[in-house]
Amino acid sequence: MTTPFTRDYGQADDAQLARWARDDAEAFGELYRRYVKKIYNYVFYRTNNHHDAEDLTARVFYRALAHIDSYTDRGVPFSAWLYRIAHNLVANWHRDNSRRQIVSLDEYIGNTLRSEAPEHVVEAGQDREALLEAIRRLPEDRQQLLILKYIERLPNAKIGEIMNRTEGAVKSLYHRTLLALREELAHYHHNPDKAETDDTSVQRE
Repeated sequence: MTTPFTRDYGQADDAQLARWARDDAEAFGELYRRYVKKIYNYVFYRTNNHHDAEDLTARVFYRALAHIDSYTDRGVPFSAWLYRIAHNLVANWHRDNSRRQIVSLDEYIGNTLRSEAPEHVVEAGQDREALLEAIRRLPEDRQQLLILKYIERLPNAKIGEIMNRTEGAVKSLYHRTLLALREELAHYHHNPDKAETDDTSVQRE
């Protein structure tokens, strides 16, 4: 499709591209190039399956394109809109497949959580598998928060836009999550045999 004037897609911001994308496929293509890897990573860490992650990522962008006319930048950036679409599709995927929401976080733990989280949560010598299992038992919103913060490396304000929470609420949820993980790991090290079978300690906080 031709445009009435030359458009600099690479320099345009997301909001401008979204407006153009209503009748300009190249504009949507630029949005796709900017966010396909981030959306794929987010979906993969929620599904633990490359094939399903590829399929769901494609569906995120199909849905975004189908509804691009309805998108307006009213305090919700285009990227947050995409993450919300991805979140909803992943939630439907889990429900349709009757699967637990398990996050593949091996790389996440090895490369980010151990080095970046406060020392009182993840200390040298703590068992890696215990931490992985504790994260897998977190409620969905807390798993989502950790992925956005450590995998996507988003600031709290951006996470709030995606999760439809205030920045203060995100900070509060994050601190409660770290406290829950600390309690779970302390419980594990005092009672390693019991911790292997206790599937509720993180969820009840």
